[in-house]
Amino acid sequence: MNATSIAVALSLVSAAAYASAAVAQARLAERTEPGAGFLRLLGRGAWWWSVGLNAGGALLHVAALKYGPLTLVQPLGALTLVAAVPLGARAAGRRVTRIEWRGTILTLLMTAGGTAPHETLSLPEALAVGAGTMAVVAGLGRPGARPGLRHAAASGITSGVASALTQTLTVSVTDHTGPLLSWRVLIVAVLVSAFAMSGLLLAQTAYRGGLGAPLAVVTLANPVAAAAIGLALLGERLQGGTISLVLALLGTAAAVRGVILLSRAQTAAPAATDRAVAERGTGSPTRLVIGSLGPLDQPALHPESVRTPVGGP
Repeated sequence: MNATSIAVALSLVSAAAYASAAVAQARLAERTEPGAGFLRLLGRGAWWWSVGLNAGGALLHVAALKYGPLTLVQPLGALTLVAAVPLGARAAGRRVTRIEWRGTILTLLMTAGGTAPHETLSLPEALAVGAGTMAVVAGLGRPGARPGLRHAAASGITSGVASALTQTLTVSVTDHTGPLLSWRVLIVAVLVSAFAMSGLLLAQTAYRGGLGAPLAVVTLANPVAAAAIGLALLGERLQGGTISLVLALLGTAAAVRGVILLSRAQTAAPAATDRAVAERGTGSPTRLVIGSLGPLDQPALHPESVRTPVGGP
């Protein structure tokens, strides 16, 4: 088994772990109040379950980066979406819609490839990448429209940068060409930890609005950020020259279209649920609406309408 095959195999298992973690995070986000802080999450078993799955996926991802380049390993992470969308639909007790399948398939159409990694980021390059990433994340975190998708983009970018820095860390530690505990290794390790945790928390925030569209944005932003670093700073090249570049651009355009479709499906889902509830409620003698909590934290039930049968009560 050659290095590329090992990288692909490890990436597939990593994607399955990340998909399970994303579904767990999305379910936790649905049950968590919008104003809940990080300390509240620490008391939830579901949070630690998702952290464990993410950690397992990350370890497999690190192993894959030892054998394959960023331009190969990162796009394979898009397979997370293939597993997560049906898993999320099953957890919600529904079927995957046609629009969700179309959006998922289009998001996967990102083609890339490359040679095994050899170069690593220097300390100034790593610091510059870290500073640039923090500036971008700060811009995406500002108040505005579509916070879920913006937080998802920030999560994908930080995770992609963490992967690029992880490759530098892995190669530096395993190639035995320099000291094991140099300033570069220590600083890069701190940056990897910070960006990995930031990506996890940003994803948790993004999933409050649903799973499909935010996960698609994470899936798209992650390899784009990592591949940009690999191509610009690590000397990686796309195999196939101009043809490969054109295919990559077409794949990215298709992926953007897939994100748009998933966003529409996510927006339409609550409306469809409301219609179904309304249809089930039609013809009911009395329908009760749960109001705000009273002083004793008990639901206050308000009769919305009462129908009196013909002939008196």
